[in-house]
Amino acid sequence: MSLKEQSDLKLLTRSEVEEEYGIGKRYLEVAATRREGPAFIKIGRSVRYRREDLERWIVEQRVETREARSPL
Repeated sequence: MSLKEQSDLKLLTRSEVEEEYGIGKRYLEVAATRREGPAFIKIGRSVRYRREDLERWIVEQRVETREARSPL
């Protein structure tokens, strides 16, 4: 298994998500209680995130502006 594949399989803590993606820990906590935000995995009392779920959620947050839709 390559280093990239191992990295993709690693579950991230909220602190790691904040460090790597810039999404605040507090936002993740509040979003999880409201069942909003990126999908997460609950293991006992611990919450973890998969990179795949984070990156999909980030893409889904994209808001297209009028200028982005206009042809050049």
